[in-house]
This record gives sequence, C-alpha cells and structure tokens, in this order.
Amino acid sequence: MAAGYSLAKALKTVRKARGLSQEAFSDVSSRTYMSTLERDLKSPTLSKLAELCEVMDVHPLTLLTLAYAGDSAQQLNKLLEQVRREAEGLGIHSD
Repeated sequence: MAAGYSLAKALKTVRKARGLSQEAFSDVSSRTYMSTLERDLKSPTLSKLAELCEVMDVHPLTLLTLAYAGDSAQQLNKLLEQVRREAEGLGIHSD
C-alpha cells in the first residue's frame, strides 16, 4: 500500500490549498524545516505533525490519509472504508 504514498506531497498540497506560505509555520517550525519536509528529506514526529496540521486547520489523520490516497477520490474512499472496517474489528463501532 505504501508504494505511492507521500507525506511530503500531501503536506505541500494542503499548505498550498490553504493559501499558506512556508513562513506561515514560523510559530511551530522554520521555513528550512518545512522545505525539508516537503522535499521528503525529513519526516516529522507525530507531535510535530499535529502542530503543523493545527496551522493548516486540518486533522492529522486527514493529512495522513491524503498521503496514502494521493489525488484519487477512489483511493480515498477505499482507505476510509478500510479504516472503518479495521476500527470495527478492534471493537470500535460507529453510531
């Protein structure tokens, strides 16, 4: 499943869709760090990912899902269904 995955691409896509520059993250990150993330030279920790997502006003799971789905709506729906099935298999049921 991870063959086409790109957190770097998803991060850049969401940042641009929100109309944010790399400098907009200055409270949580440097422009240089953002650039290295978007060029896939580094990977953020989960806590850093949460901070970046807060600036972009998206849930971290949204960013991760987009990283795996790319720009395919079909793949996005497939992943969301998989998450739902796996959560139910763990005893977490939707109401």
